[in-house]
Amino acid sequence: MSFLDNLESSLKSLEGNQERENTHEQRQRQQDEKSWAMLIAPNAEALKKSPFVNDLLMHAVRIGHGLRVKVNMAWMGSTLRLDAREVRLELRPTPTGVEAVFSESGAEQAAEPLDLQSASAEALAQRWLAGLRAD
Repeated sequence: MSFLDNLESSLKSLEGNQERENTHEQRQRQQDEKSWAMLIAPNAEALKKSPFVNDLLMHAVRIGHGLRVKVNMAWMGSTLRLDAREVRLELRPTPTGVEAVFSESGAEQAAEPLDLQSASAEALAQRWLAGLRAD
């Protein structure tokens, strides 16, 4: 076997090892994502079906209109994202409930648990958009 043949064989062997490692990592990542989705599924379903979401959107749009700010809403998987200028509110399902995450200019500022049954959608919208009132 010549030097080039030996080198080519070694390179193919290394590539095969890397592909097997990548496949294993990818499989592990998919399994982790699936188990996380199973853990948050009840709370994600509750968030999507909750009348709290409609109330929050109604109040956020009303307050945003008064501030001359457009409020954008999007579902990112199981997370509800509301954007208005540089402020963002995300409602994220977790295994223990739903979490409200406040962000400004892409940096998370605060996170707090949210009870969809007893929380006030109007108060949450006012707290979220309060930073825009100073502008």
